[in-house]
Amino acid sequence: MSHDSSNSPRSKRLQLISDYGCTRSSKCRKPCSRSAETVSTRREAEPVRADVKGTQHLSGPGRAGLTGGPAAGRAAARAGAMAKLLSCVLGPRLYKIYRERDSERAPSSVPGTPTSVTNPHSSSWDTYYQPRALEKHADSILALASVFWSISYYSSPFAFFYLYRKGYLSLSKVVPFSHYAGTLLLLLAGVACLRGIGRWTNPQYRQFITILEATHRNHSAENKRQLANYNFDFRSWPVDFHWEEPSSRKESRGGPSRRGVALLRPEPLHRGTADTFLNRVKKLPCQITSYLVAHTLGRRMLYPGSVYLLQKALMPVLLQGQARLVEECHGRRAKLLACDGNEIDTMFVDRRGTAEPQGQKLVICCEGNAGFYEVGCVSTPLEAGYSVLGWNHPGFAGSTGVPFPQNEANAMDVVVQFAIHRLGFQPEDIILYAWSIGGFTATWAAMSYPDISAVILDASFDDLVPLALKVMPDSWRGLVTRTVRQHLNLNNAEQLCRYQGPVLLIRRTRDEIITTTVPEDIMSNRGNDLLLKFLQHRYPRVMAEEGLRVVRQWLEASSQLEEASIYSRWEVEEDWCLSVLRSYQAEHGPEFPWSVGEDMSADGRRQLALFLAQKHLNNFEATHCTPLPTQNFQMPWHL
Repeated sequence: MSHDSSNSPRSKRLQLISDYGCTRSSKCRKPCSRSAETVSTRREAEPVRADVKGTQHLSGPGRAGLTGGPAAGRAAARAGAMAKLLSCVLGPRLYKIYRERDSERAPSSVPGTPTSVTNPHSSSWDTYYQPRALEKHADSILALASVFWSISYYSSPFAFFYLYRKGYLSLSKVVPFSHYAGTLLLLLAGVACLRGIGRWTNPQYRQFITILEATHRNHSAENKRQLANYNFDFRSWPVDFHWEEPSSRKESRGGPSRRGVALLRPEPLHRGTADTFLNRVKKLPCQITSYLVAHTLGRRMLYPGSVYLLQKALMPVLLQGQARLVEECHGRRAKLLACDGNEIDTMFVDRRGTAEPQGQKLVICCEGNAGFYEVGCVSTPLEAGYSVLGWNHPGFAGSTGVPFPQNEANAMDVVVQFAIHRLGFQPEDIILYAWSIGGFTATWAAMSYPDISAVILDASFDDLVPLALKVMPDSWRGLVTRTVRQHLNLNNAEQLCRYQGPVLLIRRTRDEIITTTVPEDIMSNRGNDLLLKFLQHRYPRVMAEEGLRVVRQWLEASSQLEEASIYSRWEVEEDWCLSVLRSYQAEHGPEFPWSVGEDMSADGRRQLALFLAQKHLNNFEATHCTPLPTQNFQMPWHL
């Protein structure tokens, strides 16, 4: 029987050693400098690559010998493959790989990144991530299960009531149901494993998960740059900024704590009532009812954008908007950790390197109750050439938590801190721009950071209570008022009056959301009340009876022609008004409230009131959700 000596174990070992430049016998145990130099040189020359199973190994011969023999090498390869498979099973969903417009993607510095994936053709970058068939179908099944779970969650009170009435909540019925539920969970776990296998066979996903793991281990600038080329489930994005990161926060005792930042608390409904134990017991049922209403129906009615089903329906639009911000505007996404533990999703577009002077100013955008920075009001200051920082409410898209006033203020606080301490903008270079319900966080930031440059409020309101009473039955008036004041108190006017800087209000003349009657009744627009409260706080003598009356007449005007008619009827002399205000400021300083108009005639107060109202409010003939044109985005007036 013939025997091939070239396949014997001895000849394999000799061949292995000779490949690394050593001609000695395999029994030699002396150190060989030549062999060591050759091995080192070849290891540096041979690239690190990943095979189709996602394992990392040297492409040259001798890998097994360097790791302790063929058996040890195979064991290490299997362990690496299993670790990579587990990462693919537990990894986040990948939505898109962004294209790079300026230059070709640099070769990846992360080990295990296939060369064919790090340098794809530009035509493939402008598309969504294409999963393999197994991953795609498994993702569809899990997404459908998630939607069913969300529907079941919202309908659970009615389902439990129905099952109780039918007698299905007995032990004999619950036990079989639990068996069915357990079987369903096992099936879904199997589907998740199949999805992981589909990802494991996809070199694009393996490259992504390798970069993600490397970024979690080392938050280097290069790793973050590579990770920014991917759009994936934001829960797996590493934290970029912590609320305690500024050194001033660590040294100051007056800053926010883990309980949250300071808010203006509402006054008690019944003043002078002794807060005895008996009164507390009497109030307990009402307080419990208010809490339940606020945390179930109320919060979702106030912030519909936090509802999972709505976010699921808007997901393609949000992904498209985010791709536009990243690819066309060169936006940078970041995750901020607020003091309450919520993670806030932000997008920053830097225009400081452009020739436009407004690029040196940062506009922080606060979205509405169903708005997202991907498709929200950030487009207006972007088109105007400003640097822009957008963020999503807690519970919206990539942000975690629920959008209660305390969580909203906590999120706004870390956004402003991020703009100052990480992005490098001074408060004097920051402008707050809010649309609709975003006025609450904008006015809170203006109150808490008085050095901020300016505040622009578009289609906002003074207080939430009148708008909440509008959509609820009259018989619920007491419950609605108590619930809003205790849990959903959006007191925009009260906060705005604590700010000393320039303010501009934009009123939508056909607004159907913040009017308490019908859109055609412009005097029911709560933006009017916001302006009146603001002017009455800053100029109480001017906004006395005569001034208040004439400003109301001016607000009733439904067109620019009617406004001009009222303005000219009272013969407002702008030069005279400016001289009066400037002389008062020079004599008494800029701090509000001012006592200007105290010794002024009624005619003079009317002129001054109309002049101030016209400088602080602009009309925009549109409905509530119409995007604000760039020409209507103007800086507020100031002396």
